[in-house]
Parts: sequence; structure tokens; C-alpha cells
Amino acid sequence: MRKGAATREAIVGRALEQAVSLGLEGLSLGPLADSLELSKSGLFAHFKSKEALQLAVLEEAIDRFRARVIEPSLAEPRGRRRMEALLRRWFDWVEGEPDMRGCLFAVTAQEFDDRPGAVRDRLVESQVSWHETLARVAADLPKAGPAPADYCRQMVFELVGISLSYQQQAKLFRAPNARARAEEAISRLLDDAEAAV
Repeated sequence: MRKGAATREAIVGRALEQAVSLGLEGLSLGPLADSLELSKSGLFAHFKSKEALQLAVLEEAIDRFRARVIEPSLAEPRGRRRMEALLRRWFDWVEGEPDMRGCLFAVTAQEFDDRPGAVRDRLVESQVSWHETLARVAADLPKAGPAPADYCRQMVFELVGISLSYQQQAKLFRAPNARARAEEAISRLLDDAEAAV
């Protein structure tokens, strides 16, 4: 990897770590450059604007989510095992990883939900794609045959609701049983889905 590409990768990685705590709007080129022992102009050479940095950070989070959550889960057999793998890895993602202590998508959704622009557009696009993945996997849950599209959309709505409730309980309230409660809710939802006609 060329030095310029390696530097850009380091900038995006560090910015992603910070954005999970500070949000994309909280990113500041000066402190970010200092944390990487770069000059502000050196950092600016890689990203001509704050929005360009925000988009690069969001794209990195999308790539990591795809690699850590979606791709390995889709290797599982269709049906409940595949959905459980997706949800387990999704919740692991929400809890955070050693290099990223939380979910950038949740943070960014709060910041950009009513703010038009390229960052919001890319976030929406990524989340629509994720919901479509969940819906495709949900279609294979009923033992009687593929579920109708509207049933799958409702299931995705409920799964996202469980995830948001889990995030609040785990992050804001620090409830020690948050994941167990979320997993119980999911288990009931999947039981119902398998029995659906």
C-alpha cells in the first residue's frame, strides 16, 4: 500500500473511532490531525472538506458492517439459522468492537435524520439496503413456504424496534439484562415467523 493510501486509511480509521462517540458533526480536522501526528494541511490534502471526511468515515463503517455482519451470516443455511446469525452479529456490532465502541449508524441517524445532503442520502441508502437484506432473509423463515413481502417488511420493522430498544437499554440505562431481553423478544418473533402460514 502506498504511503498516501496508508495515511488516508489511518485518518478514516481514527475518525471512525471518534465519530462513534462524537458523531460525524463532532469530527474536527485539527484535533484529528493532532491525534495522528499530522499537520492540519496534511490531513486536508486527503479530504478537501469536512463532508468528504464524513462520507469516507460512513463508507468505512458500511464496509465493516458488510464484512463483519452481513457476509459471514449469509454463509449460514437459509431460514432461522441465517436470521439468528445476522441478528447476533448485528447486536455484537451495536455493543461495539475493540476498534469501534458503538454503532455509527445509530449516532448518525440522530444527527442527520432531518438534515438534507450527501451524508444523509448515503446513510439512508445503506440502511434501506440493510433492511432489504433482513427482509430477504425473513422470507425464508416460515416452514410452510416463503413469507409475503408485507409480512417481511413488518418483521423488519419489529426487528429494528427491538434493536433500538436494546441500544437504549444497554447504552443509556446500562441495563445488565438488555441483551437477554432483546434475544427473548427476537426468539418469540422468530417462533411466530416459523409458524406463519
